Amino acid sequence: MPADPALVARLRAAGSVFAEEEADLLAAAAASTAALTTLVRRRVAGEPLEQVLGWTAFYGLRVQVEPGVFVPRRRTELLAREAIAASQPGAVVVDLCCGSGAVALAVATHVPGIDLHAADVDGVAVRCARRNLGALGQVHQGDLFEALPAGLRGHVDVLVANGPYVPTDAIALMPPEARDHEPATALDGGPDGLAVLRQVVAGAALWLAPGGRLLLECADQQAAAIVAAVRDAGLGARLVHDDEHGAVVALGVAPDAARP
Repeated sequence: MPADPALVARLRAAGSVFAEEEADLLAAAAASTAALTTLVRRRVAGEPLEQVLGWTAFYGLRVQVEPGVFVPRRRTELLAREAIAASQPGAVVVDLCCGSGAVALAVATHVPGIDLHAADVDGVAVRCARRNLGALGQVHQGDLFEALPAGLRGHVDVLVANGPYVPTDAIALMPPEARDHEPATALDGGPDGLAVLRQVVAGAALWLAPGGRLLLECADQQAAAIVAAVRDAGLGARLVHDDEHGAVVALGVAPDAARP
């Protein structure tokens, strides 16, 4: 059934590029006319569509999101793909800066039998990730490695981090949907955008098992600096690109790797 023309027009007037598609999604999510009115009001006010709907599509999965949580980006599917390729049943997999838990959920769905841990400093993200992961893994709250059980030190086979990497001064240039509705802790990477990622790299060697893999999402202009930091930390390093979505993943390998 075609989307309501009046609803489409209202969304388009509010700046929606895909007004017809959004109208269909909002109508499908509303249990009543009153509920639809509320959803549309939130969307027109600038709230991200995913937060209004309560879910987003990621790596073929429906991931729950809620107001105040970072919305997984399409480009981050490259990070999920590389984490899946690096994992195998029985592996210890850690997702730092997990947000909604989207990457962790993708890995656990495609590689059954892993020992999965996710962590985030933000309480809203932790609550959301726990809902998404359920019994698939444990979700911890805390600042990076401080959140993890001490027993994981030296035993992590795959360490994934989609940490904040937007330079502080660039936050103001982001779309209002992200700038005004997503947590600063998920966006602000410090003066050059690499403050948090450097912390992850610096601590990774202590937590990785021999041959363990470190995977980090970053911007293309940051890739050289991240590769240098990974090598300075004693890990082998290479980059993986997805030009279609403008995605870059830096991959580090701990010494004595059993896998190529």
